[in-house]
Amino acid sequence: MTADQIKQLEDRLWTAADQLRANSKLTATEYSFPVLGLIFLRHAFNRFVVAKEEIEAKLPVHPQRGRRTITKEDFTSAKALYLPEKSRWDYLSALPESTDIGQELDEAMREIEKQHENLTNVLPKNYTLFEKELLFQLVRTFNDEALNGVTGDVFGRIYEYFLNEFAKKGAQEGGEFFTPPSLVNAIVNVIEPDHGTVFDPACGSAGMFVQTAHFIEEEGFDAAQKVNFYGQEKTSTNIKLAKMNMAVHGMDAKLVEGNTFYEDHHALVGKCDFVMANPPFNVDGVDKDKDGVKNDTRLPFGLPKNDNANYLWIQYFYSYLNDKGRAGFVMASSASDAGHSEKLIRQQLVETGAVDVMVTIGPKFFYTRSLPCTLWFLDKAKAKDETCANQTLMLDLREVYRKVSSNLHDFTPEHLRNIHAIVGLYRGNTGYFKKTIEHYAAQEANYLAQLIEAIQGMSAMKAPYPGYMFKYADIEKLKIADIKKLKRELTDHFKHVKDSTKEVMADDTIKLEREFIKTLREYLQTLDEATKAAQELAELATYFHKEYTWMTSRFPDGTYTDVAGLCKVVSRGDIAANDYSLTAGRYVGVAPQHDEDFDYEERMKEIKLELASLNEEATELAEKIQLDLEELGI
Repeated sequence: MTADQIKQLEDRLWTAADQLRANSKLTATEYSFPVLGLIFLRHAFNRFVVAKEEIEAKLPVHPQRGRRTITKEDFTSAKALYLPEKSRWDYLSALPESTDIGQELDEAMREIEKQHENLTNVLPKNYTLFEKELLFQLVRTFNDEALNGVTGDVFGRIYEYFLNEFAKKGAQEGGEFFTPPSLVNAIVNVIEPDHGTVFDPACGSAGMFVQTAHFIEEEGFDAAQKVNFYGQEKTSTNIKLAKMNMAVHGMDAKLVEGNTFYEDHHALVGKCDFVMANPPFNVDGVDKDKDGVKNDTRLPFGLPKNDNANYLWIQYFYSYLNDKGRAGFVMASSASDAGHSEKLIRQQLVETGAVDVMVTIGPKFFYTRSLPCTLWFLDKAKAKDETCANQTLMLDLREVYRKVSSNLHDFTPEHLRNIHAIVGLYRGNTGYFKKTIEHYAAQEANYLAQLIEAIQGMSAMKAPYPGYMFKYADIEKLKIADIKKLKRELTDHFKHVKDSTKEVMADDTIKLEREFIKTLREYLQTLDEATKAAQELAELATYFHKEYTWMTSRFPDGTYTDVAGLCKVVSRGDIAANDYSLTAGRYVGVAPQHDEDFDYEERMKEIKLELASLNEEATELAEKIQLDLEELGI
C-alpha cells in the first residue's frame, strides 16, 4: 500500500468514525480510548491470521499423530498475539445485530488480557456504555476491505493518525498524552537515537519510542535489536495508550506508572544513551519539602526556589544520560531566560559544555495551547571535547512552519530534513546535507519530467471533431509550468469547442448522434482531469525547487556557516555575556530580505485560484454545450 493510499484510508476511516461520534452523546475523551481499542483489535487479528498461516506451514507432522496442535507459544515466537476465538475480528464483525455487541467487545478484551500478562488492565472494557447501533457502525467502519491483510506498519500509522486527530479534538488530559509529530520527529532527527537505552520519563502515549523505531528502520535496522525502551508516566490512561501503541507497532517497552517528581522506578541515572521527552510545562505544586525531592541525586545543580518544575525536568534529563548520552526535550520558552535560582542552574549546565543545540519553535504547534516552545538538546560526549564543549548551535525556527489551519502549524517532511541537515553540518557531518539536496534535485527533475510528459499527452489529445488539435508551444523548453499560459490555451480551446459545436449544429446536413455528445463530454472531462494532474505536477516541481534553493542559498559550500535570522554557533563566553540566555533569537539576528525569484506561498495561492477559475470555465462550457444541444432537441 502506497503512502497516498494509506493517507486516503486514514482520512476515510477518521471521517466515518468522527461523524459517528458527532452524532452520539459521547465526548471526544469518552470516545477515543475505545475507538483506539478497536484499531488495536483489528491489527491484532490481521497479525494473528498471517502468523497462523506461517506457523501452520512449519508445524511438524507425525506419521501416526498427524500435525502438532498450534499453541500460544507459537504465536509469541512469531511476534503475534494469540487471540481466543471470541476475540477475533472475523467472529466479532459477523455477530448479528440482535447481539449485545458492547458485552461481546468487553469480553473479547478480557480474554486477550488473560492470555497476555503485559496487557493486563490495559485494554478498554467499557463498550457497554456505547449505544448498540453506534458500536455496530464502528465495527463496520473498521471492517473496511482495504484493511484486510495490511501490515502492522499501516496499522501503526492509522493508530498514530487517530491519536493525532483525537488530540486536536481535546481528548487528552491537560494536553499531555500526545506530542505533535513535528516536534517528535525534530527531536529524533537531532539526537539520532540508534542504539542502547532510550528513556522517556514523561512518555505519554509513547510517540517518542514509535518515531525512534521509524528512524532506526529507515536506516535499515530492526529497532528491537538496536534499542531498549523505558518509559514512565503518571496517569494510568496514558500508560494504557502507550502500551497499546507499542503493541500496535509490534514493539516492546518497559512502561510503568509513576510520578517522576517523586518516583524513579527504572533507576536509570547515568545509564541512558538517549533521553527524550515532552514534560508538562510550568508545573507548580511539587512538594519540595519531601526528603526524596530535597536529596534527589537527579538534581546535581540544586533545587530551584520558585514554584515551577521546569528546572527539575531539565536536570532529570541531564542526570539520566551516561557519559556519551544525548537528550532532546520540549520546554516552555520562558525557561530559556528564567532568572534567579533557575538562572544559576542554567549557568552551571552551560558550563558543563553539554548544551548542544537550542531550537526556538513558533506558536501553534500544540493542539491545545498556542504558546511557542523551545527544543533543548544536551550531549555529554560533546562536553568531553574542548573545542566542541565551547560551542552551542542556536537555531531560530519561528519563521519555519506550514500553516495547517488558523490555529495549528507543523513542519513538513522537508522542514524536518532541513533541520537534520543543518545540525549535521554544525557537527561536521556533510553527508546528510548532500543527501538532502540531491533528493530535492531528483524530486524536482522527476516531477518536471512527468509534467512535460503530461502536457505532451494533452497536446496530442484530439477533439471529437475534425480540424483541431490542442497544442502547447515550446514544450521542450518548459522548465517550470507557465500555468497562466496553459490557462489561456485552454480558454481559447474551450471557446473553439463551443464555436465549432455551434457551427456543426447549425449545419442542417449534419446529424449529431448521441455517441458524439457522449464523446464530447468525455473529452472535456479528460482534458479537465489532465489539466489538474499537470498543475499538481507543476506545484510539486516548484515546491522541491524552492526547498533546494532554500538550502543551497544558505549553505552554498555545503558546510556550516552562520545564517542571519536562522542559525549561529555561539561560545560559552557569548552565552555568559547574554546573561546565560539560551533563547536563539538573542543570537541569530534578523534575516535579510532576499530578492527571491518568486514568493512560494503567494505562488501557491495563485495556482489554486487559476485552477479554480479553469474548472469554473470548463464547467460553464459543459453546461452551455448541454443547453445548446437541448435547444436542438438532442
